[in-house]
Amino acid sequence: MRWVESGDVRLAVFEDGDPAHPTVLLLHGYPDTHRVWDEVVARLRDRFHVVRYDVRGHGASTEPGDRRDYGFDRLMDDLRAVIDAVGKPKVHLAGHDMGSVQGWEAVSRPEVADRLASYTSLGGPGLRQTAHFVRHGRRRDVAAQLARSWYIGGFHVPVLPELIWGSLLPRLVAGGYGDGVGPRDGHPAETLVKDARNGLWIYRRNMTATLGGGLDPRVGDVPVQLIEPTRDPFVTPALLASIAQWVPRFWHRRVAGGHYAQRSHPDLVAGMIAEFAAHVDGAAPARELRRAGAGRGAFGDRLVVVTGAGSGIGLATARAFAAHGAEVVCADIDAEAAARAADGIAKDLRGTGWAVQVDVADIDQMEDFSRNIISQYGVPDIVVNNAGIVVAGPILDHTVDDWRRTIDVNLWGVIHGCRLFGAAMVERGQGGHIVNVASLAAFAPTRTLPAYSVSKAAVKSLSDCLRAELAGHGIGVSAICPGFVSTPLAHHATYVGRYQREEAVRGLARRRYPPERVAAHILRAVHRNQAVVPVNLEGKIGYVLSRISPRAMRGLARLG
Repeated sequence: MRWVESGDVRLAVFEDGDPAHPTVLLLHGYPDTHRVWDEVVARLRDRFHVVRYDVRGHGASTEPGDRRDYGFDRLMDDLRAVIDAVGKPKVHLAGHDMGSVQGWEAVSRPEVADRLASYTSLGGPGLRQTAHFVRHGRRRDVAAQLARSWYIGGFHVPVLPELIWGSLLPRLVAGGYGDGVGPRDGHPAETLVKDARNGLWIYRRNMTATLGGGLDPRVGDVPVQLIEPTRDPFVTPALLASIAQWVPRFWHRRVAGGHYAQRSHPDLVAGMIAEFAAHVDGAAPARELRRAGAGRGAFGDRLVVVTGAGSGIGLATARAFAAHGAEVVCADIDAEAAARAADGIAKDLRGTGWAVQVDVADIDQMEDFSRNIISQYGVPDIVVNNAGIVVAGPILDHTVDDWRRTIDVNLWGVIHGCRLFGAAMVERGQGGHIVNVASLAAFAPTRTLPAYSVSKAAVKSLSDCLRAELAGHGIGVSAICPGFVSTPLAHHATYVGRYQREEAVRGLARRRYPPERVAAHILRAVHRNQAVVPVNLEGKIGYVLSRISPRAMRGLARLG
């Protein structure tokens, strides 16, 4: 530790790593001290010169003589004093919670921004940008954010917050911070009560003045990386999404964690800070960082895996994602069909597509497939389990092999995709989305498609179970349930009993519902994180009837 003077305050500054390395300066939030960053520092100090300091009035730093000196002007003086003491022309800044709020103020002030090589924000929006959001955002989004920010109003009540911090809240904090983050040496600090009481004045001196002041929300040329903890109870996704419009050089990344993501996911947070700093300093961007850049389309540079991509809904979905900027792995049991799909993406859409041959029913092939995709291209952001087959005819005419192959492809293929890629998404910790293509048959039984209906009903149930399990990891799961779609599915189906291929093929062709419209529903489901998506008229009618009159659905099944 060393001391840095700033006005009448002495700041306690802590340094790790080789001073010859690029400097990363970490700002803590409320009511913490520099120790909240311990786990991240341990992972950065071999590559960076890491600097932390206790904000005025917190930890070992002294308090100002006048409480008005907790305003942004003095806080920015502190930041510049520390940067000056470090002796570097520029530093990479990262802030958490109120430290992140300070960081946004720093990049909005030219005299401070000139000293910053980059800025990483974790769990705290800028007050200038928040003010614009509150005035011009959608009412329901603003209301949701205000509801999460209730405590800020409480902080402005005289005396009462100080009394609460001295009695009840220290015991609550000592019990843990949620999201699996418990107390450890240094967090909470022994100075918690003092820090909390002094930190109230940072809120009181800056919130009203900045939120109501109409200050310019635009940020200069400093590269900014926003790390969004998806389970942060204090900040809404809508507020964070609104910030991009004010930052010319902006990257938005997500961590499936709570407010203290730097403690629950230190490897991930440290890795993001390091990747961003290295890129700003001239290194090629890591794949995940490149995908986080702004202005790349709705799914810009996202990695999407689509099974059954050689034709029909799979082909249309692969092309739709590619048209919106995604890199797409086109997987199909037919190697030539997969190659045509990938070539079409490159030639027609000038996008990026890769062809892979795989039998989704074969666990060994699927394990090799997932392992190769992850090693070559990274963990997928979106997986569409679409591959499927049909055996049409009476249940008594289905052989055991008909049942086995249908279940293997339609259900086990989806299970393999969910299990293998879902585990990788969870381990990565940055969220994702899994789409399982089911069918109207999932909730509309029919005597003509027994094995198919059973498999698709299981896919929908699997999707519901998986959605509940993965929600806490920031991973969405959608079950897409189309009605009749004009695809080659009927042509490739197996027919048993009296049912004829030509009749089924003509029926789907007459429906004139193209797979591209299903693909549009899939993209919308991912964007909105929808759970169950019935598609087209019969799909929607069947879904509603299955919920309000199962008896009617059983009656309709006899007409199939």
